[in-house]
Amino acid sequence: MWSIKNKSIVFLFALTVSAVVHGQENEGDALSSGVKTVVIDPGHGGKDPGCHGSITNEKTVVLEIGLKLGEYIQKKYPDINVIYTRRDDQFVELDERAMIANRNNADVFICIHANAAGSSAHGAESYVLGLHRTESQQKVAERENSIIHFEENSEEKYEDFDLSPDAIIARQLQLSVFLNHSINFASKIQDQFASIGRHDRGVKQAGFLVLYKTTMPSVLIETGFLTNKSEEQFLHDPANQIKMANAIFKAFQTFKSEIEGVNHLVENGEGYEEELLRAEEGGNPYEEKAGKIYFKVQIETSREAIATTDSRFKDIQVSEYKEKGLYKYTTGIFEEDLDAANKYKREMRDKGFDHAFVVAFKNKERIPMAEALKVLKD
Repeated sequence: MWSIKNKSIVFLFALTVSAVVHGQENEGDALSSGVKTVVIDPGHGGKDPGCHGSITNEKTVVLEIGLKLGEYIQKKYPDINVIYTRRDDQFVELDERAMIANRNNADVFICIHANAAGSSAHGAESYVLGLHRTESQQKVAERENSIIHFEENSEEKYEDFDLSPDAIIARQLQLSVFLNHSINFASKIQDQFASIGRHDRGVKQAGFLVLYKTTMPSVLIETGFLTNKSEEQFLHDPANQIKMANAIFKAFQTFKSEIEGVNHLVENGEGYEEELLRAEEGGNPYEEKAGKIYFKVQIETSREAIATTDSRFKDIQVSEYKEKGLYKYTTGIFEEDLDAANKYKREMRDKGFDHAFVVAFKNKERIPMAEALKVLKD
């Protein structure tokens, strides 16, 4: 997969030379009419949950941030056309996300994701198209590109697609008129993340398929690591989702005003303070919704109560429930997402919880798995 014949490389470089010359002649025309259309791409969705921790997954977190970002942009700039690649929990193929931006002649493409690595990895980083410089950057791109495995006919569809260093360099040159804008916007995003106390991992480059295929200034944002317990708690909290969306929005304001040569006052999103206060007063962000099915992974049963901080849980966040006189301990919570729960179960078994299994809850009470599946089917 992702191979290309040598003659295709030569042809691509021929196109690149032409594009670079044309781009250099018309570089001043890039975004000269201002920012009119913005495409916001919350990553993953539907059958593709993305990465996950013990209490949430990527597709859920980034959708909330993306929708809030779009709302702020629309309220501040009613003349801007804000388009989403998805507004709910649906699966959108990777190249279609880029095509949505291209078909609508977007001026800016903002792709929002969450990250996965070791349990100590933390912070936010922003990517533009380019060559990775570290193995960790390569792994981020490979993980986000792996969405194609959820697509039908992906082998055939991406057979001639190339992410080799030569092809990426050629594409960078071809889109050089936009690359500086992408880096500029990404830098502003990172500055805003730092201003709200997020660890700044910087602006980086990697071979993201979705960035390769877009033809406008494009940034892919990794908002944090769901594999880090404290970061997952941060990103799962509605108040912090609002903060992250507002940080991206403030970076967008600065970027837009700079591009258009006007001196706009950078403001919080409309209603930001009130929304933040309501979210902070909302209490436990992990509250289960009435009537919803939740899957959890049970890893321990005991006749005696065990402290949730006990070393046997290996620093994994667990919850306790009592049933038939026994104390039972679960980790993870997946709203109506059995596939993600089963994946997490396998991870728990790999960590040494050999008898881990998935259990279902509704209205905070455990229910038979058959009943849970029937409810979801209906």
